Amino acid sequence: MNISLRKQTLLFCLITLFSAVWVTAGDSPKVVTPQEIKKTQAQYGSPAANRLVQWQELIDKNQNESEQDKLKLVNDFFNRVRFVDDIIHWKQKDYWATPLELLATDAGDCEDYSIAKYFTLKALGVPENKLYITYVKAIRLNQAHMVLTYFETPKSIPLVLDNINKRILKATKRRDLVPIYSFNGDGLWLAKQRGKGRSVKGGTSKLKNWNNLLKRLDN
Repeated sequence: MNISLRKQTLLFCLITLFSAVWVTAGDSPKVVTPQEIKKTQAQYGSPAANRLVQWQELIDKNQNESEQDKLKLVNDFFNRVRFVDDIIHWKQKDYWATPLELLATDAGDCEDYSIAKYFTLKALGVPENKLYITYVKAIRLNQAHMVLTYFETPKSIPLVLDNINKRILKATKRRDLVPIYSFNGDGLWLAKQRGKGRSVKGGTSKLKNWNNLLKRLDN
């Protein structure tokens, strides 16, 4: 058996085991199906399929960790993915990838990191009202940027999960970022200084890319 065949056989065994766990385990949400893993393996190869297996394992193994530990685990996990601009990666100026697309292709940009972290932390049991995808201006880069922010309480200074500065820091320590607006499944807010901000009438219906992403996730 050559090395390539051995790797494929090992991955098949992992997928088979994963499928059994999928059927019997009920303690954690399932973020990817065995069918999606097999399809990803056929399209992108064994390393891509293995990243999806690792994603589900992250969810399965860390349900009981503290929220602070979950933040670090998820931030580190997705920050391993390569940064590639949308125009190069997707041949589109602005494409918001699903977490599965991000991991399958092992590439994405700031929106993709933030979205993947958001949905993964939700799957780990972090309440949605603590998580906000936040559009900012990155001063040093002089460009638009997106991060995930976490509020321990509604009045807390948020923590910033970022792919540029990979350390999780309080927003007050990120003077290189200027918040513009934030959103999650509950709505859209214009950002105030270091906070969530004022609710915008119409909410996330104003966010075309976000709504397109949600439709793809439902399919």
